[in-house]
Amino acid sequence: MRRRFLALPAACLLLVAVTLYVRREQLAQLPRPDFLKQNGAEKSAPSTPDAPSEPAAKAIPTSTSPSVLSHETKAAYVNAIMSPDVTDLPRLECPKLDSSRYQPLKVANSDSPEPTIQYFFALDLRQCVTLLPRLIGSVVEAIRFLGPANCALSIVEGNSDDGTGEVLADLRPNLEALGITYYFTTTPINPAKVDRIQALVQLRNLAIQPLIDSSPSNADEKYSPSTTIIFLNDVAICPEDILELVHQRRALEADMVCAMDWTYAGRDPTFYDVWIARGMTGDSFFEIPPDGNWNSAWNLFWNDAHTQSRFAARQPFQVFSCWNGAAVFSAAPVMMRDGVRFRAPREGECYQGEPQLFCKDLWYQGHGKIAVVPVVNLEYSDEAGRKIKEAKGYTSKWVGAAEWRDEGIEWKKEPPEGVKCMAKYDSQFFEAWNKTQPGT
Repeated sequence: MRRRFLALPAACLLLVAVTLYVRREQLAQLPRPDFLKQNGAEKSAPSTPDAPSEPAAKAIPTSTSPSVLSHETKAAYVNAIMSPDVTDLPRLECPKLDSSRYQPLKVANSDSPEPTIQYFFALDLRQCVTLLPRLIGSVVEAIRFLGPANCALSIVEGNSDDGTGEVLADLRPNLEALGITYYFTTTPINPAKVDRIQALVQLRNLAIQPLIDSSPSNADEKYSPSTTIIFLNDVAICPEDILELVHQRRALEADMVCAMDWTYAGRDPTFYDVWIARGMTGDSFFEIPPDGNWNSAWNLFWNDAHTQSRFAARQPFQVFSCWNGAAVFSAAPVMMRDGVRFRAPREGECYQGEPQLFCKDLWYQGHGKIAVVPVVNLEYSDEAGRKIKEAKGYTSKWVGAAEWRDEGIEWKKEPPEGVKCMAKYDSQFFEAWNKTQPGT
């Protein structure tokens, strides 16, 4: 049944949205606080200088700042992350894995002492220590299933004062004992203090730096173009959510797949990543009028009947761009010469987030098989994660049903001619999808 989003005056809605973004201002999140301020007419969109396609990103030593957590508290978090059955710390409850559905994702044991890593997990995290048992616990459980020797985990942490970095640092002995390749760095880069998108670009590229540094022509490297990148935001995610995204990318032969992420700006869940996500019409997932109200948030894909029917059936659908809290994509475009990187808008290009630009560059390089997997639904806290799973269903509720059938996608080879630019709510327009791309 369709449920209208709680109508609020535009000013109140902006206040609610800004509060939500401030609460979850993780390093992996998008630069929408500034975006919302712009749409509140507080300032115009900031000018964005032409940015290099590969911003400098370097490893930074782990922090030596004084500890804010006791030894016992850190040990409790590490134990909760490494032991899925431990209930000492609260977390979203997740179903047991359907091993038969995801069995094909396991990599056969290699005789090589250092087999090529097939799964690369990447996260940028800040100020989310209470979420770690669920988030990193799910990552560890997924890695155990896929085979620790076949997986790498890269986490970039910065500017946390709640002990997030301490727990992540203390995980190293446990992760390496399992055979997981673990990259952990802290950084002083703070999107709130500098150009936000430029900072987020650096942080995202830093998380995948080991792949950027890897040469596919070098037989001794750990990574290859066949490696799958699993890039997660600070979301309450279950192991089955992670594996379903990996499964769907393989089954669909997609270049990239994303989840659906939600927020509770009112009584009902509202699609969250509306600034980044664009459908194959080039439009946003729901209509936002010039006054900035989200009264139509309930009416997803209002102008695309095909996508709307696929969404209603919980089947994957092609999009121009997405991120939506979790994205799984091929390492091939990243590792090739002059590979795709996260970047800021170029001069003359729509002011937009780095994940949308990443998707735009994938299309330009011929990797436009990008899809959303609507059986995977995410929120940004354990409490709200429980609510969203109740409202939208756990992944296994859908794919585990007797009548469920995985449907393929009839891929469109060409992107939409125009894609909506929404740097400000009161100045929305469509521009050529490949504007500012080399040779255009």
